[in-house]
Amino acid sequence: MATKTEDQAADTPAAATTQTVTEHEEPTREEAAAEETEGQDEALTGEDGAPAAQDGPSGVGQGAGAVVAAALGLVSLTGSWIGTVASARESLLGQLQTSSSSSVATMVKEGYGDAWHANALWAGLFALLALVAGVAVLARPAFGTPGRPQAPWIKSVAWAGVALGVLGLLLAVLKYTDVLLGLPSA
Repeated sequence: MATKTEDQAADTPAAATTQTVTEHEEPTREEAAAEETEGQDEALTGEDGAPAAQDGPSGVGQGAGAVVAAALGLVSLTGSWIGTVASARESLLGQLQTSSSSSVATMVKEGYGDAWHANALWAGLFALLALVAGVAVLARPAFGTPGRPQAPWIKSVAWAGVALGVLGLLLAVLKYTDVLLGLPSA
């Protein structure tokens, strides 16, 4: 019994017609991908070849807000220039207000205690700002465009800002109330 190979079968007119019909009805994967890419290129550029405007927000503001929240949280933990200046100012005022005849406890409280509290106050303010910025970034998608998810890195950085803000706020309260590293008794 003789069988035809695929090459010989393709030479017959019936096989060629069948092959041609199937090629036109169902495009190959490569052709479909090429047509899709062309459609995307046309959507990204306008008629004059300039980039077309995107529909909806790009998330740049949310990303920036998340980074700001994390940075403010870090500043609340490490200290800021304004906190250092406020601390030095309170220390100077305390030294000016006390006289040489004041008790040691008064001199320590006025010279160092108020400066410590001023530094804690500024650290707490930065922590509170970090907390508010992080929560605002995390809550933003609830009020934004439905169906547009927030990028995962934005959520991660915003959560880091919230966590640093909570930790900074806790440490600032502990410093201000003298629970953490209180003044020595004189």
